[in-house]
Amino acid sequence: MINKPSGPTSHDIINKLRAITGIKKIGHAGTLDPFASGLLICAVGREATREIDKFVKLDKEYIATLHLGAVTDTYDRTGKVVKEYPSEIINEAIIEKTVAEFIGGQLQTPPMFSAKKIQGKKMYELARQGKTVERQPCAINIMALQILSYDWPALKLKINCSSGTYIRTLAFDLGERLGSGAYLEELERTKIGEYSVEDAIRL
Repeated sequence: MINKPSGPTSHDIINKLRAITGIKKIGHAGTLDPFASGLLICAVGREATREIDKFVKLDKEYIATLHLGAVTDTYDRTGKVVKEYPSEIINEAIIEKTVAEFIGGQLQTPPMFSAKKIQGKKMYELARQGKTVERQPCAINIMALQILSYDWPALKLKINCSSGTYIRTLAFDLGERLGSGAYLEELERTKIGEYSVEDAIRL
């Protein structure tokens, strides 16, 4: 288990492990965006990589900081701001009520800037060409959504969710529901199933 810092891609971490171990057959149980940090479960060796799928589908826990008042094209801080809203402070009671509405099973549309493939091409490759394609919503489940802190424009959340949940999309959808816009400023994956980032090592 690796505690990935913000900056490198998940594939960068795999390459570092290959250099350290001398083993080429290494995989991971779920990509983290470059700007995100936290738990990355890695399988080293042919036998281990055969078992990696059972980790991919496990539930996840994240700590996410949202920036309210603006929207970016990538739904996170790495993108270009495409819309800004009046910088009025939203009452915390309204935030609490709106956040609670996102708990439970639901359909979520993957963001254009994602590694999901359509007709053999990763969507982020199409997005960088300025193209937008129709995406099919996916069934997800958000088991718990807790406000850790709120100081406009920063809203920090703890999220327990099913595999396949896009936290960037959750940030965007929450911003839409609030009428303030939002994008993902920071993201740390703290758990995959019963495995915790506290037990992970840094390279």
